[in-house]
Amino acid sequence: MLTQYTEYLIHQQWMNYALELAKSAGDAGEVPVGAVIIDSTGKLLAQGENRKERDKDPTAHAEILAIKTAATTLQNWHLNECTLYVTLEPCPMCAGAIVQARLKVLVYGVDDTKTGAIRTVINIPDSSASNHRLQVMGGILESACREQLQAWFATRRRKGN
Repeated sequence: MLTQYTEYLIHQQWMNYALELAKSAGDAGEVPVGAVIIDSTGKLLAQGENRKERDKDPTAHAEILAIKTAATTLQNWHLNECTLYVTLEPCPMCAGAIVQARLKVLVYGVDDTKTGAIRTVINIPDSSASNHRLQVMGGILESACREQLQAWFATRRRKGN
């Protein structure tokens, strides 16, 4: 059994990796969000970064792309022994996909006060409409996730985008 401290260090490690993916997305002109899915042994199954602009696809959120890759890798859409790490609290679309994929654990970095659908604006996982319950942990590397997003948006505003 892992100690709480060891578990927290593991969460930080994977969130740091998700932050690297988010940076890559931001460098490509996307909102900087990154996602990572690991299996129950701690093995990396999938990763994703926002690709809406590059793919011209409104569903190309980091979480959706990671979920699709993990399901393909496992040849099973039931991701019930997997953990998803994402830098920003998922939106309603992604929260729905997380529930549908039966993810065991969701770890996210920073709350999304505009469209957060896990705890902040609405709570899809705990809704009576949800057919699956999962563990949720927010606030892992919260400051780093917030700063990355704020810096990216500040740069966009300065450039007039």
